Amino acid sequence: MFQITPSGSAVDCVANDNAFRICFNDPNQGIASAQYIAQNDVAKKVAVIYDSSDVYSSGIFDKFVAEAEEQGLEIVAKEAFTSDAKTDFSVQLQKVKESGAELVFLPIYYQEAALILAQADKAGIDNVKWFGCDGLDGIINQLGDDAALAEGVMLLTPFAADAEDDLTQNFVKAYKEKYGVIPNQFAADAYDAAYAIKAAVEQAEVKDGTISTSDLCEKLKAAMLKITVDGVTGSMTWTADGEPTKDPKAMVIKDGAYSAL
Repeated sequence: MFQITPSGSAVDCVANDNAFRICFNDPNQGIASAQYIAQNDVAKKVAVIYDSSDVYSSGIFDKFVAEAEEQGLEIVAKEAFTSDAKTDFSVQLQKVKESGAELVFLPIYYQEAALILAQADKAGIDNVKWFGCDGLDGIINQLGDDAALAEGVMLLTPFAADAEDDLTQNFVKAYKEKYGVIPNQFAADAYDAAYAIKAAVEQAEVKDGTISTSDLCEKLKAAMLKITVDGVTGSMTWTADGEPTKDPKAMVIKDGAYSAL
């Protein structure tokens, strides 16, 4: 089984030894985000808006806050919402406005982030930067006619559709021809998952359909720890806990498209 979308902690997503993840370990994105912001001098004063009812969001939030302190960032506002109240962000945005934040970190999904950007625009909050993780991938399409509101939004994601390597460009070209849109990281994760399975089957030397399901499972579990997959989301290996080892890419939304930073 493969986990290809961000949703929760390693314990929730990879609870059994036959489960492997294509996407990042979610909380570690918080560490990487704090390091990127600090080491590239993106901002010093940071506000955070997160979903305290969601393990994906709260896990990233916890790691981000801890690492931000280590990196010398000042967290000037920590504003939470829950799944029961995720359409009106006026209170959170007012706190952000009053905090003097230079950047707002959004460890949330693109649906809520799109609402926040739209409401921030109406509230006259135009002097802050916005930064998120892989859950923000998809925000351009979510905003639709208001996609210009996402201009300058930064995020860490495993996939850059404008990367110049042949593998990425061939994938993007084929995907656009098939579906009429540029693939986001969720499509890229699914694509890499298919090739990870192929690599594991080849490593396990499974050549026909006579092998039992349980024996196949055991062979693939062992094979996953030996393979390396050079995919569109990066070069990946796996550990016994099902986690991938690969590096995130820093992206910025520029002229309505994702561009590498």
